[in-house]
Amino acid sequence: MNEELFVSGRNIPNIDPYLNIWHWQIPIYLFLGGLAAGILFFAGLFTILGKEKEMQTTVKWATFIVPGALVLGLIALFLDLKHQLYFWRLYTTIRFESPMSWGAWTLMFITPLSLVWVAAYMKDVIPGWRWKMKILDDFDAWINENRKPVAWVMIIFAVILGIYTGILLSAFNARPLWNNSILGPLFLVSGMSTGAATIMWMSKSHYERMVMGRIDLLLIAIELFLITHMIMGFLAGPSVQLEAANLFLGGQFTVSFWVFVIVLGLVFPALLEVLELVGYKVPVAVPAFLILLGGLVFRFIMVEAGQITRYLY
Repeated sequence: MNEELFVSGRNIPNIDPYLNIWHWQIPIYLFLGGLAAGILFFAGLFTILGKEKEMQTTVKWATFIVPGALVLGLIALFLDLKHQLYFWRLYTTIRFESPMSWGAWTLMFITPLSLVWVAAYMKDVIPGWRWKMKILDDFDAWINENRKPVAWVMIIFAVILGIYTGILLSAFNARPLWNNSILGPLFLVSGMSTGAATIMWMSKSHYERMVMGRIDLLLIAIELFLITHMIMGFLAGPSVQLEAANLFLGGQFTVSFWVFVIVLGLVFPALLEVLELVGYKVPVAVPAFLILLGGLVFRFIMVEAGQITRYLY
């Protein structure tokens, strides 16, 4: 017979369960939102830099993914809602202290903005396309004249959307794993990395792939830096944050985190991109797929692991 000593009545294994209310819908939503933010950010950036001809996939073709990604993310979010018929009430008020309010209004603006951006390139997708209505001709002329101002607005909303996906979690003070200031920038950088990987995968231009490869290497380095300092912050914190760090340092998420996120999702793709930059032939689909997979697994792990951690009083 094994004897166990309980020193707390609030954390008895297999007796005192943890509350798990967020399931697969939330990490899918966070992943697609970050991916869309990354693609829109680079589309706006290279438009402002006047690189539309050299970076056509970045500015044009990759953006066609964004409206679909945002809609799928919103569907996943809608499926997670408890009172689905009342979602519209999010748009009857603005609460500046609420990350969910920020996210709802950001999505309200960035989704139609992405459709406007894509519509401006419909003539390039369908060469035989002819506008039949004067209002559509006027819209086409307006967007071409104001493409850079629209790009600036798109960059701002893309950054807000990307960082919001992390702040949505970090605002939960009762969850030690989520309650840290690094999570917002980390999710922003991760979303930009997945966006860059998608552009590399779609592009047929060697020059464009090289440019995005260099950018993605920088993003991976920043992401590893932020993850390292997030874990170091946990290790220097109170016992609840030590327990949060231990989930990745010998706990139940150790293998999935270090294998799928760190090694396969960041380090190995970075090595492949370095080999590509120095002249070796590397199928671009391999690092791009691994980065996307790592970004998706990272969000699943953070959502699941965060709900396990808690403060005990």
